[in-house]
Amino acid sequence: MKAYLISDNHDTLVGMRLAGIEGVVVRGRDEAESAMRGALGRNDVAILAVTEKVAELLPEAMQQLREHGELPIVVEIPDRHGTKRSPDFLTKYVRDAIGVKME
Repeated sequence: MKAYLISDNHDTLVGMRLAGIEGVVVRGRDEAESAMRGALGRNDVAILAVTEKVAELLPEAMQQLREHGELPIVVEIPDRHGTKRSPDFLTKYVRDAIGVKME
């Protein structure tokens, strides 16, 4: 099983290739949708890494993949400019998902 990257920039793809992860650079929603369909159609992809900017282009698809609970596992990663998320995004995610407040 492999990891696969869908990125919005070449630098992130090059960095991931150094770690042995294949991927593709997309420009716009149509290319992102096509790349997502292609990655999901592969039987050897266990982890699908998607940059935050690409995830913003496909919010419905990202939500469905997170809720589906089967392979591939979808991981949203920051790009070379860093994350757009707030510092407490993980605690908010846990609170929203299971209703438990973490401190």
